[in-house]
Amino acid sequence: MKEPIIEFKDFSFRYYAQKQPTLKNINLKINKGEKVLIVGLSGSGKSTLGNCLNGLIPFKYEGEISGSCKIKGQETRDLSIAELSKSVGTVLQDSDGQFVGLNVGEDIAFALENDNVPLEKMKPLVKKIASMVDMENYLTRSPMELSGGQKQRVALAGVLVDEVEVLLFDEPLANLDPATGKTAIALIDELQKKTDSTVVIIEHRLEDVLYRHVDRIVLIDDGAIVIDDVPDNVLASDVLIRHGIREPLYVSAAKFAGVKITPEMHPSSIDTFKLTEDDKDRILNWAKSHANTKTKNKQVLLKGKDLSFSYDGEQNIIDDISFDVKSGEMFAIIGKNGAGKSTLSKLLVGFEKEDKGQILLEDRDIKDDTIYERGKEIGIVLQNPNQMICNTMIYDEVAYGLKNGGVKDEEIKERVYETLKICGLYEMRNWPISALSYGQKKRVTIASILVMRPKIIILDEPTAGQDYRHYTEIMEFLRKLNNDGQTIIMITHDMHLMLEYCDRCITLVDGKIYYEGLPSSVLVDENITQKANLKMTSLYDLAKIVKMEPNDFTQSYINAERSLRHEKD
Repeated sequence: MKEPIIEFKDFSFRYYAQKQPTLKNINLKINKGEKVLIVGLSGSGKSTLGNCLNGLIPFKYEGEISGSCKIKGQETRDLSIAELSKSVGTVLQDSDGQFVGLNVGEDIAFALENDNVPLEKMKPLVKKIASMVDMENYLTRSPMELSGGQKQRVALAGVLVDEVEVLLFDEPLANLDPATGKTAIALIDELQKKTDSTVVIIEHRLEDVLYRHVDRIVLIDDGAIVIDDVPDNVLASDVLIRHGIREPLYVSAAKFAGVKITPEMHPSSIDTFKLTEDDKDRILNWAKSHANTKTKNKQVLLKGKDLSFSYDGEQNIIDDISFDVKSGEMFAIIGKNGAGKSTLSKLLVGFEKEDKGQILLEDRDIKDDTIYERGKEIGIVLQNPNQMICNTMIYDEVAYGLKNGGVKDEEIKERVYETLKICGLYEMRNWPISALSYGQKKRVTIASILVMRPKIIILDEPTAGQDYRHYTEIMEFLRKLNNDGQTIIMITHDMHLMLEYCDRCITLVDGKIYYEGLPSSVLVDENITQKANLKMTSLYDLAKIVKMEPNDFTQSYINAERSLRHEKD
């Protein structure tokens, strides 16, 4: 039996700024060569647990420690961050906080330079690692010029290049498109097998991580370990749903249909999931009973007409596209990293001016509107919350736009409190923003726009870094706004979000629209998924198993989820 490389024993930690401990009596052993997935709600303590492994606690984030936390038999509190970095390599959730090089190549090479690796060895190794994460053509680019997903890949490469014994990934998939996320999980798996390293993954996207085998799932809630077990046992129970974590789509569909999931069915992967013929019939009949499709017939509110845009005057990032967004619909813009999604949103809100074409709001060309004038009509929540926050306290940040608009204090307080409650931030209303996790900061920025109630809200990756419970709270709030007539545009890598909530979508590929239509049709078309760097949903695989047309099966699942929401309402 392998000895534990990581061991927590009766371990608790309390930040000095908080009254209650964030971690409570943690007992956890991770053996050398294991791959462990840690899941939990935002604020549950899982990232704090990761910070205990890499030395950020107690050397950056100070607090009160009791119990023991050991790496390779040594107490982490007795080692420096530099010493711990030789054993634990970390990919942070917020990539911007990890960059040190002036360009991608320098950033990947940083650890090698610190170890005095000769240049003749360093260059080919950097190129090899960059190629593994599909960044070999960006070695001379500044990290700040990259998209969110590209930044995440560079950060991943910076860890892959170093030969540490423990690899710690904090939300590694948060900003990656589905296909790149799948590649990242495959790369992590391949690296672990080659080096026999120990891998700890902190991630919300459970199903995406389970694309490759993990040894254990550790669920943390309110600072304590709820369950530590093999994936088959965890997925056969209802523990994930009870603690606000989204189950894989194929597991949810089977449970919706009344199938009793057991560990012996090996539900940890759609490839190993064993269903009896009775189970298949039950799922098929359930899907057929939810097969009706309803579409909204709405007037066009926003129209893009023959739009083109280039940053350098040579290569079009947006290349002669036309689309429309209807009043009161929830509309998704999807595509791989660098396809032009965020650039399109900048054109819509006026951060950039189109080179060609028109943007029409209620048939009025808004090209000459100022950013302030557009902001009254079209609000945007950026992908990176650090690019939006300009106040110290949560309440002040959410109230900022209302105060600038001359809204009375009484109304400001009422609207801010209502929005904070919906976004799960009310109890933190008097907290400094610096005390928040990345995911909590994201919710603050969403709240700061939601409170303004513009005609159109654009959200760039609204649920990135969010656990399922808070994801659902935010999306249900947006759905209710949408039902009241609010038009919402989502830029997202979360295909479940698109399937579950959006009426229509466009798929961008290299600045062009490759597909426009129903979300249920996107992820069952191999041509679209391949072109847009998406991946086939597990509902596609389950549909094949029960012998139903995948598009119809996927739409049935969407209808069933929406029916359940309406019943709860």
